[in-house]
Amino acid sequence: MSQGAYDPGTGGARMDFSDAMSYGDYLKLDPILSAQAPQSAAHDELLFIIQHQTSELWMKLILHELGAARDALRANDTTTMFKMLARVSRIFEQLNNQWDVLRTMTPADYTTFRAALGPSSGFQSYQYRMIEYVLGNRNPNMVKPHAHMPEVHAMLTTELGRPSFYDEVVRHLFRTLDGDEAAMPAPQLDTPHAAHPEIQARWKTVYENINAYWSLYELAEKLVDLEDYFRRWRFNHVTTVERVIGFKRGTGGTAGVSYLRRMLDVELFPELWHLRGEL
Repeated sequence: MSQGAYDPGTGGARMDFSDAMSYGDYLKLDPILSAQAPQSAAHDELLFIIQHQTSELWMKLILHELGAARDALRANDTTTMFKMLARVSRIFEQLNNQWDVLRTMTPADYTTFRAALGPSSGFQSYQYRMIEYVLGNRNPNMVKPHAHMPEVHAMLTTELGRPSFYDEVVRHLFRTLDGDEAAMPAPQLDTPHAAHPEIQARWKTVYENINAYWSLYELAEKLVDLEDYFRRWRFNHVTTVERVIGFKRGTGGTAGVSYLRRMLDVELFPELWHLRGEL
């Protein structure tokens, strides 16, 4: 590696990165920082673009972690899985904090560039859809908006054909408590996970015998923690949209706030929430 003149700012020789990987090279900063292409002259459009681009980057990491967590669970490596789940919760906390920045954009600011968005909408985020599918909220109709993207369509369809992460958790629960999967309800592959009394009964056993089933108890609480942050993210989404556009229809043709409010009723791990009323 070649070296240049002394740089008093670093206390050492100035490095010449012409023949070596630099910070910008490693992070691919040129394509990333040139990926913002506002369609109007509105000042706040750049905020809107960066908000959503960074959200997609965080969602990419969420999917990376959830995939690793599912693999770890199948390998009975609960220690690794716990680390991944804790990280996903913290990522959702980061996503929640981003709404505070977007809320500095007023309705007047948004109207200066909203028309430039055309029919594009966060509703079309395939990574968000994949997160829901991996966690167990599976609506096959939500694959249709991605029919024009064969690779994405195939990826989502493939996910619908395999057990969700929560399905794997339930399998682990039954194997641990029952010794086998004989009494386990069949995974709900292509429909949102609905609460099963058999699953809830076993989670109740765990919560009533924490010392005997500490690992399962810890897993349950990490799932509740994850969904807690996920629900906050959805709530902040609704609040932000209502604050900025009120009850106008969404750019993608959805009912806007009304649609988002319905999503607040979705439960990813219903047995773990319903159980609390029985303890």
